[in-house]
Amino acid sequence: MIEVTKLNNIKIVINGDLIELIEETPDTVITMTTGRRIVVKETVDEIINKVIQYKQKIFIPTKTLSK
Repeated sequence: MIEVTKLNNIKIVINGDLIELIEETPDTVITMTTGRRIVVKETVDEIINKVIQYKQKIFIPTKTLSK
């Protein structure tokens, strides 16, 4: 899940796995696999970085505490 900001400054959390397409027209428009479109303040690069950071948290194991 990633946090993005709609044009009215309301922050929402979306499932990064459901992003189908991101366009800058010049506003950034995220199209979800469900067909829903969301216009946000973040740039395409910012959204890509958020998705990468989220996936790294999930898929890269963290060091376990030793006893």
